[in-house]
Amino acid sequence: MQESDENSIEMDLVYQEYSKLVYRFLYAHTHDAQWSEELMQETFLRAVTSVNRYDGSCKLSVWLCQIAKHILYQELRKKKRVETIELSEYIQDDAARDGESDVLQREIRTELYRAIHHLSEPEREVVMYRMTGELSFREIGEILGKSENWCRTIFYRAKMKMKKELSAYE
Repeated sequence: MQESDENSIEMDLVYQEYSKLVYRFLYAHTHDAQWSEELMQETFLRAVTSVNRYDGSCKLSVWLCQIAKHILYQELRKKKRVETIELSEYIQDDAARDGESDVLQREIRTELYRAIHHLSEPEREVVMYRMTGELSFREIGEILGKSENWCRTIFYRAKMKMKKELSAYE
């Protein structure tokens, strides 16, 4: 077997193992299934072309998510797309709203966003990955280069801060 055949087999295995994680990572940022799929494909294409730069100083999953994040930011700058945060468990469907509940939901959404905004960077990142990306604590830990328990602790503390801040508005 030639070296290029071996490399393509290895990349196929890497793709099989990490494509779902990279997709969920991107979906947590974009909330757009088709766009996340396109970005994921671009991530693995770039990974193949720059595999010689992977030095093993971090987990392969972290390296792939770093590539994905870089591609996403490039695309956002290019398209000037604005990330939206859909927190469906807190916000009603548009079709189910009437005038009064629409105003109430906007107020709740604003307060929720404000509470998330006031979190520190690692807390905000863990909360967003957990709530919008539906990533496990283990997967979030891999992406951030931290342990699963660290992620659980950060998420718990962030949740307590948000509850405290949200209760202040009631």
